[in-house]
Amino acid sequence: MDKVVNSAAQAVIGIVNGSSLAVGGFGVCGVPNVLIAELHRSGITDLEVVSNNCGVDDWGLGILLKHKQIRRVVASYLGGNKEFERQFLSGELEVELTPQGSLAEKMRAGGAGIAAFFTATGVGTQVAEGGVPMRYAPDGSIAKASLPKETRQMFWNGENQTFVLEHALSTDFALVRAWIGDRHGNLVFRQSARNINPVAAMAGRITIAEVEHLVEPGEIDADAVHLPGIYVQRVLALTPEQAADKHIEHRTVRAK
Repeated sequence: MDKVVNSAAQAVIGIVNGSSLAVGGFGVCGVPNVLIAELHRSGITDLEVVSNNCGVDDWGLGILLKHKQIRRVVASYLGGNKEFERQFLSGELEVELTPQGSLAEKMRAGGAGIAAFFTATGVGTQVAEGGVPMRYAPDGSIAKASLPKETRQMFWNGENQTFVLEHALSTDFALVRAWIGDRHGNLVFRQSARNINPVAAMAGRITIAEVEHLVEPGEIDADAVHLPGIYVQRVLALTPEQAADKHIEHRTVRAK
């Protein structure tokens, strides 16, 4: 039951060229930077990443993106990373844009064994009707676009409504960051760093969690567990220096 590994290199064993990854974090908050840095050092390429966004320039997934280690991204947000935008618009990167709530539910469904679900999000837009650019050609034309999705009329809240079918997401691995974790893989996330980390962890067939504070089994109150250890296969305890290495995406201060 002890899932603790001794190093970041040991934690990412099995991730190879072409692997798919669900990655937690939102902007620079709750991002598994130590694991991402190890993937960068390994030189692994052709990765398919599922995450809310793709980090920012020189931080988080932005490091892998900058060094051309990512082939495809499934995300809900493109802004905040100039290199992400450049690669997408120049045809170097395939991007599947997905509404944020739908993306989170697709990952949760992947972990819950739900193959697909119907949602009203995206009905009447290109999300359902198809045509969202996924890859551009070098000349700026659309080389690949999303296909139409199945829709269905259902009686809901006293009226007939249209819903679109979204398929679950499951990945080879998941990388997440937690505030507290025990040796059995039970995790607690802190405030906004919780973001999509729990659902990203559910989507991975092998989930690797870097934790800021490692505790012994039983030290986390059962009611305080945000993600049970059944979803986590490896735990990497961070050093105090690694745990403290955090960035602020947009620093805003009041004038004196």
